[in-house]
Amino acid sequence: MELTGLRGATAALPAPARLRHPLPREQQGWGRGRGRGVKVVAAISEELPRLASPGIKGGAGGERRSPEKVALRAALTVRRKQKEDLKEAVAGHLDALWDMVGRNVVLELISTKTHPRTKKPMQSGRVSIKDWWQKRGATGDHVVYTADFGEPGAITVANRHNREFFLVSIVVEGGELPRGPVHFACNSWVQSTRELPTKRVFFSNKPYLPSETPPGLRELREKELKDLRGDGTGVRKLSDRIYDYATYNDLGNPDRGKEFIRPILGGDKTPYPRRCRTGRPPTDTNMLAESRVEKPHPIYVPRDEAFEELKQGAFSSGRLRAVLHTLIPSLIASISAETHNFQGFHHVDNLYKEGLRLKLGLHEHLFQKIPLVQKIQESSEGMLRYDTPSILSKDKFAWLRDDEFARQAVAGINPVNIERLQVFPPVSKLDPAIYGPPESSITEAHIAGHLNGLTAQQAMDEAKLFMMDYHDVYLPFLDRINAIEGRKAYATRTIFFLTQAGTLKPIAIELTLPPTQPGEPGPSKVMTPPCDATSNWLWMLAKAHVSSNDAGVHQLVNHWLRTHATMEPFILAAHRHMSAMHPIFKLLHPHMRYTLVINALARQSLINADGVIESCFTPGPVSGEISAAYYRNHWRFDLEGLPADLIRRGVAVEDATQPHGIRLLIEDYPYANDGLLLWSAIRSWVESYVQLYYPDAGTVQSDLELQGWYHESVHVGHGDLRHAPWWPQLSTPADLASILTTLIWLASAQHAALNFGQYPLGGYVPNRPPLMRRLLPDLERDAAEYAAFLADPHRFFLNAMPGVLEATKFMAVVDTLSTHSPDEEYLGEGRDEGGVPWTADEEAVAAHSMFAADVRRAEETIDRRNADHSRKNRCGAGVLPYELLAPSSPPGVTCRGVPNSISI
Repeated sequence: MELTGLRGATAALPAPARLRHPLPREQQGWGRGRGRGVKVVAAISEELPRLASPGIKGGAGGERRSPEKVALRAALTVRRKQKEDLKEAVAGHLDALWDMVGRNVVLELISTKTHPRTKKPMQSGRVSIKDWWQKRGATGDHVVYTADFGEPGAITVANRHNREFFLVSIVVEGGELPRGPVHFACNSWVQSTRELPTKRVFFSNKPYLPSETPPGLRELREKELKDLRGDGTGVRKLSDRIYDYATYNDLGNPDRGKEFIRPILGGDKTPYPRRCRTGRPPTDTNMLAESRVEKPHPIYVPRDEAFEELKQGAFSSGRLRAVLHTLIPSLIASISAETHNFQGFHHVDNLYKEGLRLKLGLHEHLFQKIPLVQKIQESSEGMLRYDTPSILSKDKFAWLRDDEFARQAVAGINPVNIERLQVFPPVSKLDPAIYGPPESSITEAHIAGHLNGLTAQQAMDEAKLFMMDYHDVYLPFLDRINAIEGRKAYATRTIFFLTQAGTLKPIAIELTLPPTQPGEPGPSKVMTPPCDATSNWLWMLAKAHVSSNDAGVHQLVNHWLRTHATMEPFILAAHRHMSAMHPIFKLLHPHMRYTLVINALARQSLINADGVIESCFTPGPVSGEISAAYYRNHWRFDLEGLPADLIRRGVAVEDATQPHGIRLLIEDYPYANDGLLLWSAIRSWVESYVQLYYPDAGTVQSDLELQGWYHESVHVGHGDLRHAPWWPQLSTPADLASILTTLIWLASAQHAALNFGQYPLGGYVPNRPPLMRRLLPDLERDAAEYAAFLADPHRFFLNAMPGVLEATKFMAVVDTLSTHSPDEEYLGEGRDEGGVPWTADEEAVAAHSMFAADVRRAEETIDRRNADHSRKNRCGAGVLPYELLAPSSPPGVTCRGVPNSISI
């Protein structure tokens, strides 16, 4: 088919294959993805004019003949804000007026072919959007505009209005397209030419490897990537779309005082992954530290990485709840000279019943003295009451039991630290010249009575002994932690015995403090299951210290570092080196959504100096250093996949006869059981997809964009560990599938397992205190304190917990972090974007449909497991089902649901 209207030539353009329909709504789970529920508010039925073009010489006698003309229509879907303030409304009317006088939105087609003489991409004439003005008052969040022209290979957009708009998609259609409409999934902010003079380019949804790029698109493909990389200089504007790297040199604020100085994470001294560069100027007092942007001011991320309106609304609502939940106790703490401790367990319970006001037992006159607080109380009734965490919903007292304490090690918020004990007594890897003898203080005498007649060696040989070991993580930092007012911690080890019922029971807890002199043994206590009232309270305090250790490692290492921080370099490199046309970029794209912005917000208010993590968790100001120490000493990308991690921890062994190639040594291990279902589904999907484009090693090795992405991810994004010998090679299709499977697992299922149970399973502070304020009472160290403990152990226990301010602040934040937004996109759901198919490759669409079916079957299996009474770690009297890896979820705090990406 001849395309007319191109500058200087005609061209025959191939059209993409016709696409099958996306999955029906009932097969897509509960989530709402981008573009779902799109409301078309403009019906287009007018006769389409054909573009005029000069004739072409040819035929007998050299006469000019008129080429065949093609009439096509482009429909642009633009997302409008559902709520506009006065300034935005006025700007919208001004844009409509500008549109009337010719300062409009202009499209231009780019052919897949080049001009035979100039070798430049052939382009159509410019075509303006013709009905922006008429639809200025259209209702709904999506508006469709139209323009007419010939068949495209790519399309450019120039926004000559005064403000940006969010372009969801473009569909070019016409009766003469042999294979149906040409789709462009844009999902991008288009800046005004006043802000960014260059045109935006969008490619169709047909994937191309770099070597297969049509000649007319090669230059555009390279230019687009160059623009996204930037030149590494300058302060980034909020409207920029530039992806670049920087160290974590913005967590501290030395200009506020020395107590806000924090080490730079990243570099030879303190290895760490890189984050997105903002280019902000240095602080006044330290040229190596980047100045901070404090909330509510926005922090830079590339413009298209920002939250969409639905997500922003849900996130802001959560932050408002967090502010209201912490404001009143914070004000009270500042007014009163006393530290507000919980006076009884019923005061904790009242957080979920009456709310903060009744819980605190405040007198009416106090609120009358604080008009702001009174106003908030009156206007926000119900916002100040916490939802009852799921952990209390079935058995209010379950958390007191040892079996529940152990069950949470395999089915709780942090099920990734339990490991098989293979050396007894356990041995530290720290330098004995500094930290003393490496052997644990736990002896066989401590545990012999709990091994069902086995010796320690026999129990290890039969894979009956397991451990949570936080000794080496905490011990180097304990002197600094315990010097902080209101913080006390041990370096803990906990030994578990696997019973015949398949459940774990704790049989010993070791609590260690640093040595007073380098190389000497450090003070150490070994607690065993209680046999009287006093030992029962001491055992409860020991378990609380273990839980506090666990909470810190969960948040700083397993959650933040091993998902959020380590994924960011791979995302940055993907945008910098892989075109939107690249099939691997298309595969990864939904798994990168919102991660850069949520990480930026974390730097702004969660992991920064005096931020939420430092305020609410035991490690306090050494939090970043603990995270960095794990990255330097333990993190290995090749062991971050689920099977490799289970084998590394000794809780599984390779077994080719098993469905997933490994055999679990704790058969009823809900996280691992369910995780392997999703891991296998992801692996099968990725392998099928990779095979479509990479039939052999040569195609992998010759793909310059793919190799550039992986090389920069390793050598720049994770550059501090670039020389490590364990980095996987990227030479074969199998290498590629393995790397991609691990990345998608980390972004989806692994993050979901570690994040969305934080409030439901951790919102009851006595069950899982994020910090402790007292060591165990010791008659020799402090006789008066020990006497107070004996006189009122209940009060001593509560006073060792976080106070009201720390507890409510922690609860408010993890409530927000555990919330699914209304626009969440879940694993296995339809991937179409703004109503536009995500790819024009029918085989890829079919492979994803098979993946979606695998995910649905996994969810059905999880549901059956949660009703199986033989699985005692997820089914029984008062036992919570394990649903954190059940893929689908409605919005809100649900303790289930696996989003595609790290989106909160």
